[in-house]
Amino acid sequence: MKKRTMLIAPALTIVLASTALLFGGKAVTPPADQTPWPTKGWATASPASVGLDEQVLLRLEIDMASGKYSKMMDSFAVFRCGKKVFERTYPHDYAKLYGKEAGERGPYNERLTGRYNYFDSYWHPYYHGTDLHTMQSISKTVTSVIIGAAILRGDFKASLDTPVLKYLDTSKVKNVDDRKRRITLRNLLTMTAGLDWNAEGFITGSDPLNDTSLMEASDDWVQYAIDKPMVAEPGKVWNYNDGGTVMLAYIFQKETGQDIDDYGQKYLFAPLGIRHEWKRSYLGLVDTEGGLYLNDGDLAKIGYLYLHDGLWDGQRIVSSAWVKESLTPYFQTPAEPDVRDGFKYGFKWWLFKLPDSTEYVWMARGFGGQNLELFPDEGLIVTFTMWDILPSSTGTEPTPSGFLPLVKTKTCPAGAH
Repeated sequence: MKKRTMLIAPALTIVLASTALLFGGKAVTPPADQTPWPTKGWATASPASVGLDEQVLLRLEIDMASGKYSKMMDSFAVFRCGKKVFERTYPHDYAKLYGKEAGERGPYNERLTGRYNYFDSYWHPYYHGTDLHTMQSISKTVTSVIIGAAILRGDFKASLDTPVLKYLDTSKVKNVDDRKRRITLRNLLTMTAGLDWNAEGFITGSDPLNDTSLMEASDDWVQYAIDKPMVAEPGKVWNYNDGGTVMLAYIFQKETGQDIDDYGQKYLFAPLGIRHEWKRSYLGLVDTEGGLYLNDGDLAKIGYLYLHDGLWDGQRIVSSAWVKESLTPYFQTPAEPDVRDGFKYGFKWWLFKLPDSTEYVWMARGFGGQNLELFPDEGLIVTFTMWDILPSSTGTEPTPSGFLPLVKTKTCPAGAH
């Protein structure tokens, strides 16, 4: 949901002699032909053992911990060669920090109480006091992964060019015209439905009448989303639309006869050893636009799956073709502060073009500062979370380019995995 300002992390002159912040254990070395699979948890290793620069990592950690980017930074973790080489959490008293806002109705608190009060510390950013952190719009990316799994298994049989209105009673849908009849599943996946949708007002907190807040305050989210009038031909204009992904949860259930969370548990979360929680709308629909909770290590597993082309420990979770389609840069997104050229967008994945390179960083991003960043050429995974949601915030995020100096060797050193 939220696409916060980004900033490249400059190198600091501070050099730390201590490496107490890093995992110092030696990497476990499996046989050369065996990829380590962190189904039961990530093995840990020192940064140097997987070809990363410890001093650069320490400087990055100082920036994260000091509030250089955001004073609401919650976690930062780095993975390479199938190992976790760094993980830090930064505690905050969110009940105190957002206590005033929790009692005031607004764009992030339309119903004052419960799971869609974004200032309620029982629900945000951690789920009921656990280590499961709200993922917000990373939920959209995971939804795409689950749809890919269902297509592979033959449970989701519809073509991506299937009209969305096939799954709805059009006599109960407002503003139906020829353009709305042409909205397809592919358009929902790529944020090109052509529906009138104001997400920016939610992202900035500047417009209490933004569509995301109004949808979340309503009972029937699918009806709210599909009733919006058309403003563009489907497939032609990229416009961020939270309601489109909610419709995918509804369509998934219609097409497969199964709840998308239950299906994800069986065919994605359980095989990868992922713990999760997933909020639901007031009518019980899985909140695929922003309701997922994961911890850093399990979020990184989603990235590891895609770095391995949809394979996990000998089992194919999604097809190679789905991975490729998902990460194809179909559409250009608008420029953002400090990201002048914006991003490309695939099937719920953000794609960041590295300067002077042909490489795209594959990203899942969420409101408040949730990030999964995959560097396919380097085999590097970076995650960080925060809960920086006040409209007055000056918080930023490091760009993916700021993590490249970590990499000392282009590939994993011999014996690192």
